[in-house]
Amino acid sequence: MKTIRSIYKIGNGPSSSHTVGPFHAAQIFGERYPNADSYRATLYGSLAFTGEGHGTGKAIRNALPGTEVIFNRTEENLPHPNTMLFEAFQGGRLIGSNRIFSIGGGSIRFENEVSEEETEIYPQKNFSEIVKTCRDHSMNLPQFAYRMEAPSLHDELKKVWEAMKDAIHRGLHTEGILPGGLGIARKAKLLYEKRCYNEGADIAMNRMIAAYAYATCEENADEHIVVTAPTCGSCGVLPSVMYYMHSERGFPEEEILDALSVAALVGNVIRTNASISGAECGCQAEIGSACSMTAAALASLYGLNLDQIEYAAEIAMEHNLGLTCDPVKGLVQIPCIERNAVAAMRAISSVNLSRFLFSTRKISFDEVIATMYRTGKDLNEKYRETSHGGLAQIYFAN
Repeated sequence: MKTIRSIYKIGNGPSSSHTVGPFHAAQIFGERYPNADSYRATLYGSLAFTGEGHGTGKAIRNALPGTEVIFNRTEENLPHPNTMLFEAFQGGRLIGSNRIFSIGGGSIRFENEVSEEETEIYPQKNFSEIVKTCRDHSMNLPQFAYRMEAPSLHDELKKVWEAMKDAIHRGLHTEGILPGGLGIARKAKLLYEKRCYNEGADIAMNRMIAAYAYATCEENADEHIVVTAPTCGSCGVLPSVMYYMHSERGFPEEEILDALSVAALVGNVIRTNASISGAECGCQAEIGSACSMTAAALASLYGLNLDQIEYAAEIAMEHNLGLTCDPVKGLVQIPCIERNAVAAMRAISSVNLSRFLFSTRKISFDEVIATMYRTGKDLNEKYRETSHGGLAQIYFAN
């Protein structure tokens, strides 16, 4: 497996695959052809169908000013649902081109090339092998991650955590209408400040976690800085639960960083053996992955054992199987923002179940990830981030 550090990327929303990835692709391509006097980027597949709503053209032009962006919605049989063709010209003559794939979570792959991010550093291929290594060497999951990764992992996780907190703080104190034309008002501040009549502890917890998830996702929808966890579309799940546990339950930041390493290990297993791309496997690959990552992180934070952590992650993913990616108008707003809050609460429920029922588990985490990938491949294309079906279609029909 590759480094877990690439699970978390700090960048502008609203989409890791559609803004963060293309932005970096354009940056790198421009560096390869600095003498070009014009550039062209042709977007295919999901990037073509929802790229305008996701701000893909804007992201590319921000990275490589003056680039002509073409949305090709007719090309079929693509090597990846998020395919881009970058071309560089000088005096009207083509001097270079690269086909680049935005493979999820802000990661990109140049065709026929291997990037430093894709260098294999883990001999373990799945979660079962990670657990076996931990048991063989009497390690917990954070210890395993720190042993396998570069010494800079701790400092990088701290930067990630600071960026997560910053997004929540900004979102909680900002009001207004989100861009894109749907007229969606920000709700995080309202959730944060408005108590229900006779509000008990459980309702208060759910309200606060939902407020943190909304805050992050509204910052993402407004194209501000967020952290992929593992994507921009699912960026609110993990931060909301971790922030609540830190600010309301008193877990120290060092333990939060350890939990983030566990979440990244889980995300890495999913990315390696399935996908974290909504364009490839639907929203189960984004929200489902975020829910699993969060459940594992929380179980680790609570000091649960390896079996309980695995079961929490498995429950979280199992009950997101088949979740479609059907963003209305190609925007990461409906149903995406609300879905993050629901997934955060589902992650907590998954941990609570795993505490008591882990010894009865029949399905492994690796098995449910394999199932997610097959389910994603079976999903009709219109339910994989094209805005051609589901809520996206019904909204415009009404």
